[in-house]
Amino acid sequence: MIGVARVAILDDEEKEAAPGTVGQVAIWRKDKWVKIGDSAYFDEDGYLWYKSRIDDVIISAGYTIGPIEVEGAINLHPAVAESAVVGKPDKNRGTLVKAMIVLKEGVQGSSDLAEEIKTFVKARLSKHEYPREIEFVDGLPKTPDGKIKRKILRERERANIKPEKL
Repeated sequence: MIGVARVAILDDEEKEAAPGTVGQVAIWRKDKWVKIGDSAYFDEDGYLWYKSRIDDVIISAGYTIGPIEVEGAINLHPAVAESAVVGKPDKNRGTLVKAMIVLKEGVQGSSDLAEEIKTFVKARLSKHEYPREIEFVDGLPKTPDGKIKRKILRERERANIKPEKL
């Protein structure tokens, strides 16, 4: 045995967070906590529940939203092949949840389908987590191993916002 890892979830003040509180994952190294760039929480039984990469987290109207959970709910819809969720700058909320969705073959995107998907997600997640905006796309940027490149999508959304709209 090499050793035992000490892991904590740190809150905004860099103190160990209470069970159920989402924070940054950190490991104990050389007498200090080192954050690893992921968000998660411990449940009451001590199990660690992963949320997402810190840079992928969306803060909308004061709520912390993990894109992976929203994507999981969207991907359950029968018309959806895959999706990616990012934060889009917004004057009122700071950031809003935006979904880019690739539809299954033969399915056409429409405003009615977008509203149907929003309602579908609202029924599965908290009210603040559903995508306020949906864009149907032909494909999503991915790494060679198939992971979605959310950074590219986030940068695209930031570039589309004109300063006078913020």
